[in-house]
Amino acid sequence: MRIYNTLTKTVEEFVPNNPPQVKMYTCGPTVYHYAHIGNLRSYIMEDVLEKYLRYAGYDVTRVMNITDVGHLSSDGDTGEDKMLKGAEREHKTVMEIAEFYTKAFFDDCAKLRIKRPDIVQPATGCIDEFIQMIGTLLEKDYAYKAGENIYFDTSKVRDYYCLTGHSADNLMVGVRDDVDEDTNKRNRADFVLWFTKSKFENQQLKWDSPWGVGYPGWHIECSCIACKYLGEYLDIHCGGVDNIFPHHTNEIAQSEAAFGHKWCNYWFHVQHLNERGGKMSKSKGNILTVSVLEDEGYDPMVYRLFCLQSHYRKPLEFSYDVMDNMKTVYESLMKRVKALKPEGEPDMAKVQEYRQKFTDAVGEDLNTSLGITILYELLKDSVSDATKAESIRDFDKVLSLGLTEALDEAAAGSGDEAGVDADLAAYVEAKIQERLQAKAAKDYAKADAIRNELAAQGIRLKDSKEGTTWEKA
Repeated sequence: MRIYNTLTKTVEEFVPNNPPQVKMYTCGPTVYHYAHIGNLRSYIMEDVLEKYLRYAGYDVTRVMNITDVGHLSSDGDTGEDKMLKGAEREHKTVMEIAEFYTKAFFDDCAKLRIKRPDIVQPATGCIDEFIQMIGTLLEKDYAYKAGENIYFDTSKVRDYYCLTGHSADNLMVGVRDDVDEDTNKRNRADFVLWFTKSKFENQQLKWDSPWGVGYPGWHIECSCIACKYLGEYLDIHCGGVDNIFPHHTNEIAQSEAAFGHKWCNYWFHVQHLNERGGKMSKSKGNILTVSVLEDEGYDPMVYRLFCLQSHYRKPLEFSYDVMDNMKTVYESLMKRVKALKPEGEPDMAKVQEYRQKFTDAVGEDLNTSLGITILYELLKDSVSDATKAESIRDFDKVLSLGLTEALDEAAAGSGDEAGVDADLAAYVEAKIQERLQAKAAKDYAKADAIRNELAAQGIRLKDSKEGTTWEKA
C-alpha cells in the first residue's frame, strides 16, 4: 500500500515497524456535542483505511481517545473547557454530558458502518499516565512551571514545525485558531501540559498532582493513551487536517521529548467538508448531523458513498442537491446488487482478477473513488452473477456500503420487491420517490395523498430512519 504521509509531504510505501502488525491511533471526538457530518467524514475515511489494511493482510490494533476533559474552546490554550461549556448549556454534569455524547457518537458511527476501534479510552481514565509523562518532561527540562501551570518548552525541540513545514515566525500554520498570547509562556508556541487551580475556577473535574490541584491540557492525552496501549512506536496516526497544528504538532514534540526517539512514522489527515459558506463547524452554528440527514430522507449510506466518491485529501463540498443525486446513485446501485441471481459456483480466477484491480486502486493512497469505479466495471462485466456476488462481498469488506447485506437479503427472498410484479414494483418505487420529494418540499398534504392513493390499491408504506419500504396489504 502507498499512502500520503503528512510528515514527509509525499505518497510513499507503507512499511510498518513490525509487519504484519500495525499500530494505528485515531484522534477521537471531544464529547460535548453531537458530531457533525464534517467530523464524521474523517472517521469514515479512517475506517476505510483500517479495513483496507486488514483486507491487505495486516494485523491492525486501533486505539481511539475520547476527550472528556481538557480541550479548550481555543486550541491555543485559551477560553473555556468545551466539556464545561456543554454541561452549562444543558444544565448537566460534565460526566453526564460525556456519557450522552459518547453514546451518540458511536450510534452515528454504527449508522455509517464505521467499525468501533479495538480500544476506546476516555481521557479521564488516564490521569496517572498524564502526570507521569509530565513529570518525565520536567525531569528532562522540556517543561517548566509558570503562573502555577506546567508548560512544554517548544524552544527545546529541534524541529517543532516538522509536520507543517512552517517556521516560528508564522504561527498561523494550521487550519484552526491562531495561537493566542499567554504571558506565562516563555515562547509563543509553548503549550499547557497541566492547568492548576489558578485557572478556570469553575472547572468540575480536578485531580491532585505534584503541581497542585488541576487538570490536564488537551494535547498530553493522545501521547499517553497511545503509549499505554500501543507502546512508544506508532505506525500510523490519523485525524482531520484541523488536527495538524497545533494538536498533532504538539503530540510529536512532547512524545519524542519524553521517549527520546521518533514516535510515529506515518501521519494520515482527511480534508474538510465544506458548505458553500465555508468550513462546517460547531462554533459557526452550521452543524449538520446524521440524524438531520435521516430526517431529510437520506440513508446514512448515501453520505458514506458521497465521501467515498471523493479523495480524502480533497476538500468536499456538501449540498442537498448533491445528496439528492447521490441518493439516486446509491438506490440504483442497491437495486442492481439485489437483482443478481448468484446461482452456481463463482469463477474464482475472475474473482481474484477483480480483487487485484480493487487492491491496486484503493491501495494507491486510499483511492476509494477508483475502487467504486472497479465495482461498476464488475457489475457491467459479462461474468456470472455468482462471480459478481463473490467479488462484491469481497469489496464490501472495505467499502462497507451495505452491499453484502443487500445480497443476503435478496438470497433470503426477503427484499421489498420479492414476489412482486416488476411493473407494480416500479410504479410503487416511483410513487415513494414522489412522496419523498413532496415531504422535502414540506408539501405534506401531497405526501399524505400519495400514501392514501397507494393504500387504496392495497400497498402499505412503512417509514423508518433507514427509509421507506412497502408491502402488499
